[in-house]
Amino acid sequence: MDNIVKKNRKRLKYKDSERTKCINNAQQDSMVHKKRFTDFWKNSSLSVKASFLIMGLAHLRYKCFYKAICYFLIEVSMILYMLIRGIDDVIGFFTLGTVKADAWARVKGDDSIVMLLMGIFSLIVISLFIYFYVQCIRSSYEMQLDFEKGIKCKTFKENVAEYLDKKFYKLALSSPIVGVCIFNVLPIVFMILIAFTNYGGTIVPPELVDWVGLKNFQKLIVLSKFGPTFMKILRWNLVWAVISTTLNYFVGIGLAMLLNKKCVKGKAIWRAFPVLAYAIPGFITLLAFKFMFSYGGPINQIIVAHGGKAIGFLDLDARSTSRIIGLLVNCWISVPSIMLLATGHLSNIDKTLYEAAKIDGAGKFASFRKITMPYMLFATMPVLLSQFVGNFNNFGIFYFLRGGLYNKGYFLASDTDLLINWLYNLSIDNNYYSIGAAISLIIFMITSAISLFIYVKSPSYREEDTFQ
Repeated sequence: MDNIVKKNRKRLKYKDSERTKCINNAQQDSMVHKKRFTDFWKNSSLSVKASFLIMGLAHLRYKCFYKAICYFLIEVSMILYMLIRGIDDVIGFFTLGTVKADAWARVKGDDSIVMLLMGIFSLIVISLFIYFYVQCIRSSYEMQLDFEKGIKCKTFKENVAEYLDKKFYKLALSSPIVGVCIFNVLPIVFMILIAFTNYGGTIVPPELVDWVGLKNFQKLIVLSKFGPTFMKILRWNLVWAVISTTLNYFVGIGLAMLLNKKCVKGKAIWRAFPVLAYAIPGFITLLAFKFMFSYGGPINQIIVAHGGKAIGFLDLDARSTSRIIGLLVNCWISVPSIMLLATGHLSNIDKTLYEAAKIDGAGKFASFRKITMPYMLFATMPVLLSQFVGNFNNFGIFYFLRGGLYNKGYFLASDTDLLINWLYNLSIDNNYYSIGAAISLIIFMITSAISLFIYVKSPSYREEDTFQ
């Protein structure tokens, strides 16, 4: 008992010392930042300080005219944007509208969704302006230091030549970054924010949308209409993702190992069959399997021809058979890509390792467990994680095999639907947009947390030097 108490005291002392170290480091960092700012303010010239109000003034003072014009135009454009509509967009982002449309009174009213989109856009514009503002101040101070050392400002031609040579990556990446912000970041942020509103159902424009905080997430867990369905689908979604990923991975590696054996003849022909299955579009394969397992499909025709009764493999009450069929069909679609990937990696394993293991008396299973699997996990872990995320969000499998069925005990879902299928049923077919956005945010958090945890614990991250 005394030993346990001593150990706990040592742990507490260690934790306290670590906390004090973190606090001291944070205090030192803050002191360094304060000192830098005070040194900057003392040593900067009047024109640099004036650049806080008028961007480009210091550049004009040190005869860097083109930069002065660019920064000044950025500031003027920002002021005009904020005066014309920027301020209204920022206010609208927080209020989501105050005037309800009324066709009889000829009142146009506010569109909450448009105001939310424009509010996000205005915040992105403000963030970009803050970036350019900081760059302007930093560049002004650097130009002052260069001027004091006798270094002249680069001309416009010299800067253009530099951006076409050493800094070409900045020029090349600028337009894709703008495109990503508009076409990727904006929709993602919009979807995330929709999860914190009451948008959907009867509350759609011209009705005003409001912020509701975490109520949509509470509905998914607590509300009797959503809660039980959400928990059932979440459990099945996790089981599906783990089983399908594991099955596809090991079947793909097994096929690759089998086709790598010297005793197998006609390897090119055997490899062609899985590749052909992989080359056919997935939805065509799914529709073909749906027809095969339907009442009028070839499988039931064979059963009836031998005196049996037609089986509803994908009927409303056929939960187990539908799930097994989904796993096998997904295996048929996904295994070829893993097989091709594993074939290349298996050929890179040093054959002397297997010879040494055989001399030491290790069997085939031991060699597979100690040599093949560690190397394959190291080489294919990123692909394995992408397979897991893809299977977790595999919309097409059960949508094409069994879409449109709703089971008892489920709200607008069936017992084979994944979260992504339920999200589609809620948002697209039934206008529960805010609930759908909340589900998509939960999907993102689950997949990212699991993927990050597995990757950090995997050999690809922890044992990189071992396999190099």
